[in-house]
Amino acid sequence: MGWIFLMGAVTLEIMGTLFLKLSNGFENWQWGLVSIVCYAGCFWMFAPALKYLPLGVSYAIWAGLGIVAAILIGWFGFGEQLQLIQLVCIALVCIGAVGLRLSTNV
Repeated sequence: MGWIFLMGAVTLEIMGTLFLKLSNGFENWQWGLVSIVCYAGCFWMFAPALKYLPLGVSYAIWAGLGIVAAILIGWFGFGEQLQLIQLVCIALVCIGAVGLRLSTNV
């Protein structure tokens, strides 16, 4: 059950970050408002995940997947450039998230 809440929190955090980018520094306040709603939902989902999962593992997976998704959205959605070393680091974050998931017996 905790993993479902965690994945919901990650999804809402990624959506919130995307909408924050689309808000253009809150110049497009509608996207900014949607971003705030997504972030609020993210924390609403993250809190019950912590009842079932270890704090450190939960936060590392939440942050790691959010980082990777934000980078990929920036790359594919907004044409942001990545260097080889950045791609290597993204791969390390993914390996870490998978390793934490596989090593957590909850």
